[in-house]
Amino acid sequence: MQASEATKSIRKPTNLSLDSALLKEAKVLGINVSRSAEAGIAEAVKLHKQANWLKDNAKALASSNAYVEANGLPLTKHRQL
Repeated sequence: MQASEATKSIRKPTNLSLDSALLKEAKVLGINVSRSAEAGIAEAVKLHKQANWLKDNAKALASSNAYVEANGLPLTKHRQL
């Protein structure tokens, strides 16, 4: 999720357990803890989605890579150098 999408979505109050020293330091530094937590969760979701996509498509990717290895890139003869 892009940051701009996150700001347009409906926000839901949530309870989190955070390291108290880290939370105190963040507040002293003026860090918006909610937005920072949201950004971290969004990054984790993105990474998990990427990993799941790679896992779900591993067979197709291996097949495509094997084809290129055996035959070269399609349309190579049309590439301009």
